[in-house]
Amino acid sequence: MKLLFIRHGDPDYTIDSLTEKGWKEAEFLSEKIAALDVRDFYVSPLGRAKDTASCTLKKNGRTATECKWLREFDVKIRRPDLHGEKIIPWDWLPQDWTKIENFYSFDRWWDNDILREGKMKEEYDWVTQNFDKVLAEHGYVREGHYYRAEKANEDTLVFFCHFGVSCVLISYLLSISPLVMLQNFCAAPSSVSTIVTEERRKGIASFRMSSFGDISHLYAHQEPPAFAARFCETYDNKEQRHD
Repeated sequence: MKLLFIRHGDPDYTIDSLTEKGWKEAEFLSEKIAALDVRDFYVSPLGRAKDTASCTLKKNGRTATECKWLREFDVKIRRPDLHGEKIIPWDWLPQDWTKIENFYSFDRWWDNDILREGKMKEEYDWVTQNFDKVLAEHGYVREGHYYRAEKANEDTLVFFCHFGVSCVLISYLLSISPLVMLQNFCAAPSSVSTIVTEERRKGIASFRMSSFGDISHLYAHQEPPAFAARFCETYDNKEQRHD
């Protein structure tokens, strides 16, 4: 089985939709995704994800199953440098989050006061449990750190969603800490991340990432990626965001 996690196009957060550039990205993306043999589409309930999906779905005459748990990862934590203000659990300053050794552990990343206060583990469990229900419907049942292939297949599932929740789901499939992905990986708007199963012994399947944050559909149209997912490459670059 193949899973495609797609981040929405360049967002206009003020109206929960896409910028003019984001609509172009969604259209270029649709050319790539509409050419695939997709078994099922799933989409976040948020407007920017639904608008991104709409271009592909219209091309294929398809619909998508809307899943509340695919919304952006809805957790707010008290980042140490912000003096009490609550914010998303990624984009921490590296000198702060790297001090917390538990963040590097799949089994203990949640075991600290900041994430406990933000109830991040509860949200993580809700998202991943609902995700596992979808995988089970398609023949793959979680068994520790791998999946039982009860109905092995080569179906393709597409998830139109967001950066944060994609990192949570991918980290869960790969049994790594979500904090490592949230802080160290970068997926530009409209990018595609692909995870595939491997069944080297009958009935035992694992997931493997074949690409993360692919934006080849933008390069094919000479469309530069949006900078929305990144911070300044060097501190003295005042045109790129620092926070």
